[in-house]
Amino acid sequence: MNMGLTGDTTAPTWIWYPGDFEIRLHEKMSVKRRARDVMYPAYWRLDRHYSNVKFRYTYDLPQEEQITIAAEGTFSLYLDGKDNYRYGDSVMTLPAGRHEIMVSVFNDAEVPALFIEGANIRTDSTWEATSYQNEWMMAGSWTFDSLNNRPSMFSLSVTPQEPISEEMREGYPLLDFGRETFGYLRFHDLKGIGTVRIYYGESLAEALSPEECYSMDRIEAVEAAGQAKDGIYTLTEGKAFRYVWIHADPGVTWDQVSMLYEFVPVTYQGAFHCSDPKLNEIYEMSLYTLHLNTREFFLDGIKRDRWVWSGDAYQAYLMNYYSFFDLDVTRRTLIALRGKDPIVMHMNTILDYSLYWFVSLYDYYLYTGDSAFIRQYYSRALTLMDFCLNQRNEEGFLEGRPQDWVFVDWADFENTGAVSTIQILLIRSLEAMSVFASLMGDESGATTYRELATDTKEKTMHFFWDNVKGGLLHHRVGGVTQPLMTKHASMFAMTYGYLTQAQRDRVVSDVLLNPEVPQIRTPYMRFHELAVLCEGGNHDLVREEILSYWGGMIALGATTFWEEYDPSLEEDGHYGMYGVTFGKSLCHAWGAGPIYLFGKYFLGVMPTSPGYETYRVEPYLGGLAHMKGTVPMGKGKVSLEMEPSKITVESTYGQGVLIINSTVSPECSQAEVRQIGQNRYELIIEAGSRYTIAYRM
Repeated sequence: MNMGLTGDTTAPTWIWYPGDFEIRLHEKMSVKRRARDVMYPAYWRLDRHYSNVKFRYTYDLPQEEQITIAAEGTFSLYLDGKDNYRYGDSVMTLPAGRHEIMVSVFNDAEVPALFIEGANIRTDSTWEATSYQNEWMMAGSWTFDSLNNRPSMFSLSVTPQEPISEEMREGYPLLDFGRETFGYLRFHDLKGIGTVRIYYGESLAEALSPEECYSMDRIEAVEAAGQAKDGIYTLTEGKAFRYVWIHADPGVTWDQVSMLYEFVPVTYQGAFHCSDPKLNEIYEMSLYTLHLNTREFFLDGIKRDRWVWSGDAYQAYLMNYYSFFDLDVTRRTLIALRGKDPIVMHMNTILDYSLYWFVSLYDYYLYTGDSAFIRQYYSRALTLMDFCLNQRNEEGFLEGRPQDWVFVDWADFENTGAVSTIQILLIRSLEAMSVFASLMGDESGATTYRELATDTKEKTMHFFWDNVKGGLLHHRVGGVTQPLMTKHASMFAMTYGYLTQAQRDRVVSDVLLNPEVPQIRTPYMRFHELAVLCEGGNHDLVREEILSYWGGMIALGATTFWEEYDPSLEEDGHYGMYGVTFGKSLCHAWGAGPIYLFGKYFLGVMPTSPGYETYRVEPYLGGLAHMKGTVPMGKGKVSLEMEPSKITVESTYGQGVLIINSTVSPECSQAEVRQIGQNRYELIIEAGSRYTIAYRM
């Protein structure tokens, strides 16, 4: 138990049961989706916060102290377990000496939260909380630091924006805001009697289709005008759109229409610029796409679904580490996805998405070194892993149940039986759990998870690897491995380092570049496919693919990247999906994959120990004449410039190693260059130093 001492200068913050703020926020977010102005809630269990929470803290004061107390909900405070002597006033005097504070808070509408401020005694993350059904845990807290900044008041930032053009279509105004955006439409000086119907579109075709557009609004002019503030009526529901077509009854008028753009303020810490202007455009558009989907959580898309999907978030986290390095949104998303016990269904109902959570949590630790976060949520990792392991078949392979969705990818193949991709993700998840157990001091658990990972890997390679086809076969049904070859398991096995060099070469040549193997059509798995091609040294090919695939969307007028792109489609056919004319999301987080590809595989920066204490830089031009960029490291950054004969690199944190591929021995006056293989060299990067290396491609 923590002790409060005289002289404590920690600023007070609101505190709550750990995870409950994020879980409540997720619940609110998950029911905001609208399809043609009708609620479209998520189709999985939405967990709720605990309504009855108790907080405790032990202090030792040389003299009595007056404190102020506030709660989101009703509260009662008592000292030293004296249950009959409770306090409910907003101001009280704490006696001198050593005492234990207990505060119970009840709130069934919002998260029970507590705020105490005194000269020495203040609520912060050193307090503990319980939900009356488990052990005491360190309280949750964030940046809510005053009575006017409470957890229930959380909102995103907004800023006004104007349309770039307005024209009349069929007698009604059509507004173009220039590019995809998200926010609230506003009517200035709205007057008259009648109805205003608003049709939104990510594309022009969608906005001009009142019967088919995905998002719409309807307001009554008199009622809206009565709710206006300073002559401006702002719609209450935010929408994703570029175009807006407004149909108003005769007699309804307004001076102008604008919007409030809603967003999370982030710092663009990563950067990439190269000799190809189109790649620069793709990179900048990827940043904007990711930023639009970086909100309360990492969302899949801002029009559809506006939900938190674990598989989508797995990629968004990685893109974030190479761009914004925003850990608040990352932590909120990880906590919200995990939810509460008991577990009866996989995350988002998808088996693979539960496994992505473990991998994402490990990546978070690798990129940040935040072991405290791992320790706080380790118990929830334990119960989720137990839930997953209970679904193994008699051979020890993880299988989906009838009620599970085994997703893997949007593709035309069956995911019955034991799917090899699932086994690879399970192996990675078990390795992550071994690391987490070690952080908790549970070496027995760490050994158990590590041995189980090794055993599962050996069996997976034995039963699924096809030496003739050069990759992992797709699934095993009834104890028989089926002959279908897909790319997915081999890609993940290569990414996670489970293949020999000979196997890696076979995967690239016989699987990834084999036109007879089912092709990947969404940015979701192209993210992994192109990463693996980079792992195999095919940067030139990846650059060409990025130009073709992402450049193809830009050529069709995209201002953000889509959920799916099929170059064989024509005109408005690009906008349909799921049997809905305009069902495709034209701003999807997984479409921002070039951020990760450029940062990790072209600039070549990645941590080799938690929190970038050590890291590697292995840059590849990939056919470019030159490139430069910056990768955030949490506590610092690494910057690099590269041409065919010169590399300049510097960092502000950690110790790195620069890997140089050169046909001659590189030269550097600032440090020793050491040969580590044929045409491969290394140089140690110390924080605060700048290195210029002459080499030859």
